[in-house]
Amino acid sequence: MDNFLAISLGAVLGANARYWLGAWAAEKLGTAFPYGTLIINVTGSLILGFFLTLISGRYMVDTRWRMFVAVGFLGAYTTFSTYTYESVYLMMNGKAGAGLLNLFGSSILGAAAVTTGILLAQAIQK
Repeated sequence: MDNFLAISLGAVLGANARYWLGAWAAEKLGTAFPYGTLIINVTGSLILGFFLTLISGRYMVDTRWRMFVAVGFLGAYTTFSTYTYESVYLMMNGKAGAGLLNLFGSSILGAAAVTTGILLAQAIQK
């Protein structure tokens, strides 16, 4: 039951953070390109890489924190299903360049963000 509650609380916060950041990006950057989804995917990858590396190394934490952050918060916050839909939708509606940019941009920047998170966590552990 503890894991269920940790995941649930994390998911509520992650979903609301996703909504807030997506709305902010649409207001500030426009809606012609899914900037919010790209930002969310990259920041979610950064946080996941940092957090999992940190708790797998020097800092051992209660498993409920892993459930809260990695499964709950980031599970609701990241938007890879939305990102693939938006990418394909752009491509199918005559915006192949934007669709491919979103598809590969999220993947490449997400991988770079995970790497950065891992390296940051490793630097803290030294």
